[in-house]
Amino acid sequence: MEGDIRVLVVDDSAFARSTIATRLASDPGIEVVGQARDGLEAVEMTKELKPSVVTMDVTMPRMDGLAALERIMLECPTPVVMLSALTGEGTQATIRALELGAIDFFLKPSVASPAGADESTRELIEKLRVAVKARMPRYGSVAPPGPARGPVEKRAKPRSVKLEKVVVIGSSTGGPNALGRLLPSLPGDLPAVVLLVQHMPKGFTRSLANRLNELSQIDVKEAQVGDLVGPGMALLAPGDYHMTIGMDGRIDLNQGPTECGVRPSVNATMEAVARVYGAASVGVVLTGMGSDGTRGASLIKKAGGSVIVQDEATCSVYGMPASVVEAGKADRVLPLPKMAGEITYLCQAKTGRGERNAFSRG
Repeated sequence: MEGDIRVLVVDDSAFARSTIATRLASDPGIEVVGQARDGLEAVEMTKELKPSVVTMDVTMPRMDGLAALERIMLECPTPVVMLSALTGEGTQATIRALELGAIDFFLKPSVASPAGADESTRELIEKLRVAVKARMPRYGSVAPPGPARGPVEKRAKPRSVKLEKVVVIGSSTGGPNALGRLLPSLPGDLPAVVLLVQHMPKGFTRSLANRLNELSQIDVKEAQVGDLVGPGMALLAPGDYHMTIGMDGRIDLNQGPTECGVRPSVNATMEAVARVYGAASVGVVLTGMGSDGTRGASLIKKAGGSVIVQDEATCSVYGMPASVVEAGKADRVLPLPKMAGEITYLCQAKTGRGERNAFSRG
């Protein structure tokens, strides 16, 4: 019986293709409909076989995985999960793939190695199940990915800009692509600090922060313990660490228990911000699977802050935003292109007198 999920496996290694195909076929809900040896074959077989999802290697002859991904997104949009390497070059390629529209990624050595085979296979299958539910843009509905954008020229920030608000942006599946569209639209003199929480494993968040910094007017970096927050900057939670903030405006990182099955957790950061900054808090929930961010949004609302979420039409996966909406904690539900304007507006609005926030403390 044919599986519910039809997978095309793309890899230049015959051993890797065979191993991945065998492991995926162990699930009765999955059918491996084809195996491609390079990017050119991947594009043609995607058009011909119309798989539910593609697993794509990065380094291949004739056409690499990034070029093939770009062609697929333009010619026959299909969910793609990248097989990535945990190296400097590998993490950069992974971030570029997510920027181009790949739904998720998986560490290639873990799926091709005998060690931990059952666990890694289950994890890959779960990622494929999420990927097939992702919303894919129809051709012409969004600007094509095009060539990699170069670094923007950052303008000097006026010294008069004061920290007025603290914004927490949480995202998961589809998040790097959404962040790559949202952050470049924020002004460099934003009177707020932005705390970013993207569900991503250790080793990849620094590359994501570096790429977002290249694209944005605000300064973006991976957070470190003791970082002092200020206007016009964004700090990204490192993989495998919850990010919180203290009364002194400095960042702390911890490896406390996972929440909603993840670390870093959006809830952990929102909870800390709501406690310290009260009505000066702004919560933003973007695309992603699950419910992380709902408890945090509730705490921000209770403290007098504002919450906005991405709408279903522009989400890759309408899970986290839907959870906030269903809980009744969203002030605004907006398409991604309109979110930067709303965030800027909220950050420029002064917090009313008497409302609890850290900026009024001596």
